[in-house]
Amino acid sequence: MKKKIYLQMMSIAVAAIFITMFLVAGVCYELFCRQILTDLKTDAYLLKETKGLDAILGSRYIASGSHLRVTWIGAGGEVLFENNADAGEMNNHSGRPEIIEAFSKGEGQAVRRSTTLHKNSFYFAVRLNDGSVIRVAKDADSIWSVFAGIVPAVLVVAAVLVLICMAIAHLLTKSLIAPIEKIAQNMDDMDGTDIYEELAPFVSTIRKQHEDILQNAGMRQEFTANVSHELKTPLTVISGYAELIENGMAKGTDITRFAGEIHKSSNRLLTLIDDVIRLSELDALGEDEEFAAIDLYEIAETCADMLQIHAESHEVDLLFSGMPCLIRSEKRMLEELVYNLCDNAIRYNNQGGSVKVSAKPIGGKAVLAVEDTGIGIGKEHQERVFERFYRVDKSRSKLTGGTGLGLAIVKHIVAKNHADLVLESEPGKGTRITVTFELWDGPGG
Repeated sequence: MKKKIYLQMMSIAVAAIFITMFLVAGVCYELFCRQILTDLKTDAYLLKETKGLDAILGSRYIASGSHLRVTWIGAGGEVLFENNADAGEMNNHSGRPEIIEAFSKGEGQAVRRSTTLHKNSFYFAVRLNDGSVIRVAKDADSIWSVFAGIVPAVLVVAAVLVLICMAIAHLLTKSLIAPIEKIAQNMDDMDGTDIYEELAPFVSTIRKQHEDILQNAGMRQEFTANVSHELKTPLTVISGYAELIENGMAKGTDITRFAGEIHKSSNRLLTLIDDVIRLSELDALGEDEEFAAIDLYEIAETCADMLQIHAESHEVDLLFSGMPCLIRSEKRMLEELVYNLCDNAIRYNNQGGSVKVSAKPIGGKAVLAVEDTGIGIGKEHQERVFERFYRVDKSRSKLTGGTGLGLAIVKHIVAKNHADLVLESEPGKGTRITVTFELWDGPGG
């Protein structure tokens, strides 16, 4: 990264140096041309003030060896005098641009370029009182000839500027990258690193991502430890009872009892594995995957009917009510959501208690509510009951066969459906969990 930034800075600097030098040279040459024409104008008007041809011929402006060309053109365009050529052999000049302009406006100028000689000829003409025209001219090198002459100096200056830019680019790159390198070397203490203002959003994003990575790593480590512990318990029971039977220590009714415990622990093990797999599936599930219009009322009613026997075995009354309400979701998700909420309400209820399940539209929303008269949840536990393997009453959880993942699955499903979940509970009085969905009113809604 440092090398790339350095090379980009140098590329920009070198390009800027040469572009600037060419632009400056061009501007200077343009000013040079204007100065020549200004000088020629001054010379022309001085000659105009000279009285008579003899005076012009004797003027210091056309002395032998002078670089100034002076041409006197009659009113008909014939050349009366030329200090650098034989006037008699010269063509009529009435068609020259500067002469035409001088005849019509009193003065005229022109620049003619020679590609073969790499010269520019500058002309300025002024009309005299008798109708004739005095034209002065001067040759100068073209811009390319000027460039050719100053190339060595340009290269020397450019080389010096490039060396200066290399030093500056090195310092700038170092100062630019230094905070980033410090952050990379000390990710755990980014607050103590001095950064410039423009880097603050970048550092803030890195800090958040780093914190999320650490948090997720901690959660994965904790989850792995919890899964190992939860798997170990039923496996230990199964292994223990199996060893007693294998060694012939189980007699008569003990075999039946031991087999029942093995069967019970096996079911608990399978349920735990299923829940862990389902959590992993929910984590990997994409947004709105296979979502469709589903009647929440129908899902809740089916689930309540299915759990009636389960409720009766716990001596709990399971009641259902509601009205049809369409939402956009996935059928399996909703079934798991309702099942886990109802199953928890039944497991952690009291004998003779009740569970009320309802699904109906309220205030433009689809509301699923599961209310029980069970043991309730203390305030200190309410924010954590949706964490994986978190149990309010661990002894009762194991007694009822809960895996500690039911409400974690509920939380995932609620998030996938962009729904809202509210838990209201008081120890000894029961719990009410409400999940609110957006009503589905069709593709155009």
